Amino acid sequence: MAHSKALDHRQAVASLSGEEREWLLAKSDSAGVRQLALHAGAITIFATLIGWRVPYWQVLSLPQGILLIFLFTALHEATHLTAFKSEHLNRVVAAVCGFIIFVQPAWFRYFHLAHHRYTHDRERDPELESGKPETLAAYIKYLSGIPVWIGNVRVLIRNAVRGTSDLYVPEKARERVKLEARLYLLIYATLIVTSIWFRSDLLLRIWIVPIFIGQPFLRAYLLAEHTRCPHVSNMFENTRTTFTLALVRFIAWNMPYHAEHHAYTNVPFHKLPAFHELVAQHLRCTEQGYIRFHYKLTESLSGKSP
Repeated sequence: MAHSKALDHRQAVASLSGEEREWLLAKSDSAGVRQLALHAGAITIFATLIGWRVPYWQVLSLPQGILLIFLFTALHEATHLTAFKSEHLNRVVAAVCGFIIFVQPAWFRYFHLAHHRYTHDRERDPELESGKPETLAAYIKYLSGIPVWIGNVRVLIRNAVRGTSDLYVPEKARERVKLEARLYLLIYATLIVTSIWFRSDLLLRIWIVPIFIGQPFLRAYLLAEHTRCPHVSNMFENTRTTFTLALVRFIAWNMPYHAEHHAYTNVPFHKLPAFHELVAQHLRCTEQGYIRFHYKLTESLSGKSP
């Protein structure tokens, strides 16, 4: 697919042949299960070592936390129903991953679909409601993860107690959102009571403490997706693709190819590298690594007053 000039995302997708579209959009249970097995397997190994209190087990909390919190990317892919061919498997994985990282999938699905529909639209993109850091102090606060933890808990409790009033959640889905939130809170409470009853800190060591340690890494990753991109409708401009290590692409389920994901949302995660090859010449907002992105961002923020 060679072109003499850059296309926007709609033109690029329209220029694909029927065969290319069919191949790109083909979902796969085997690809999803393989990815999930490797991700969950690594989590299980670290959890076992931490549970056994092997020498210097505390150090393992960092990789465990990163792997756990990046289940957000598995939740994200399952939310799009593209992690697996099976819709049921997508929903089960979304429910489990959402529970682990305290993000309610029934609510998140509509929040995220609104983000895709109105990507980087100042007025309508719900991701912009909390704003992006514009000072170093705000940047540090964002990376700490504290605002997102507070926000997640507030949303969960609100949805459980009085239901959601968010306009992007359709009326027909609001009862399901409320019931799911109540079920999550019931299971969380049961786990807390059980841990106290048995005087066990196991869940703290293998789950709760690690995800707090890992959250800043997820925040740093997510900040690169749209920050300082133009507020335009072209997904190749308003969304950033970040070129990074294979390991990062693995734990992020290929979402560093983020402009590609926004350009053609129904392309499953395992086909994004191939889609990237087809549209790479049209990308307008890219970065060579997350460290480079954050270096540039902090440089631009350093002269601003808190």
